[in-house]
Amino acid sequence: MWKNHPKGLLVLFFTEMWERFGYYTMLAILALYMDEHFALPKNISANIYGAFVAFVYFTPLFGGGMADKWLGYGKSIIIGSVLMAVGYVGLAIDNFPMFCVALGVVSLGNGFFKPNISTMLGNLYGDNNPNKDAGYNIFYMGINIGAFFSPIAAAYLRNNFGWGYAFGAAGAGMMISLFIFLAFKKYVLVVVNTKANKTADVLKLSPKQEKGRIVSLVIIYAIVILFWMAFHQNGLTLTFWARDCTNTSLSPELFQSVNPFFVVFFTPILVWFWGKLRLRGKEPTTPGKIALGMLLTAIAFSVMMIAGFVGGDTGRVSVLWLVTAYAVVTLGELCLSPMGLSLANKLAPPRMRGLMMGGWFLSTSIGNYLSGFVGSYWERIPHSKFFGILTVTSLIAVALMYMVMNKVNRSLNAQPEAEEIETSPAVVTEEV
Repeated sequence: MWKNHPKGLLVLFFTEMWERFGYYTMLAILALYMDEHFALPKNISANIYGAFVAFVYFTPLFGGGMADKWLGYGKSIIIGSVLMAVGYVGLAIDNFPMFCVALGVVSLGNGFFKPNISTMLGNLYGDNNPNKDAGYNIFYMGINIGAFFSPIAAAYLRNNFGWGYAFGAAGAGMMISLFIFLAFKKYVLVVVNTKANKTADVLKLSPKQEKGRIVSLVIIYAIVILFWMAFHQNGLTLTFWARDCTNTSLSPELFQSVNPFFVVFFTPILVWFWGKLRLRGKEPTTPGKIALGMLLTAIAFSVMMIAGFVGGDTGRVSVLWLVTAYAVVTLGELCLSPMGLSLANKLAPPRMRGLMMGGWFLSTSIGNYLSGFVGSYWERIPHSKFFGILTVTSLIAVALMYMVMNKVNRSLNAQPEAEEIETSPAVVTEEV
């Protein structure tokens, strides 16, 4: 699986794995912390949750732009790491105003970290590298290894030692991430961009080509908002469903490990599957994979809608309904989320890759806010109707993707002008 990939992928894999361990340790207990510790009404906690996860993914728009123009990707990642670690420690302080400030600091740190590590990964592959999609799939597996263990750690620490220890573990994970990045930075701060003939490729897009690429990305960003609105019910209403509507004695936050478990399980299979199709010339385009991801999301929430009809609306049902839905939505996520990162790096004009990667996370931000807005209706309507709404919105996204797919594919396949440079290879270094 690691064959034909740059060494820097492994460094970014573990850097992101530990960063996501910290983030998802915090997120696993965030809704429960507001509900059980601060005793906030569910509609208030849902709106705070939605606003937080929205702001977390809104700030990358600015963090990516600042990296493009001033800071560079490496410095931005370091700044983001420190800010997030400070924020997690702030959450460990039992004080509601401090809780709110700490959430803001975490959001700001994520803005510097998230778009720039994703852009750095794509830049390691250069342009027109057929392994880039697979690289993002492997990178995404690292994200979810961290996300798998984080709810387990959060549940153990908060149940045995208290909320503060769980938030403290999130901060520790963030510092491990920073240590890995600094210790092995030599593998990721050099970007090599070569063609088969060993000459460098300096992309020079015409104004028309650049506009077409940006418009295509913005269209995709707008559509995937509906995916994130549905998907991020996993930390909110699906956690409440696990606690209140399933026949289990397990801590509800443990079910947030199901999704990353399936990511780790399915990723090698999907990388192998897409590779086989590529050899036969039948691999779907990146936009095609995104459309497939939305369809699978609709199927997953239709499973939950049925679970509501058969008993979850008024009582408890088998935990297999939730696990099945997680399995299907995870397949959808793997077709959409890492492919979206890859598409952003492929289509973005080179001079603004950090900014356009931030645009991908902006769409995530809007979807995350809407997840909280929609989640505030959890106790106002039957659960089956709630999940039915998410099924319909996901199907709308599928239809929209198919309507614009040809336009996006044309932008993706359009050949940019290139300026050959007689050096081999071209090396761009960045100081930290």
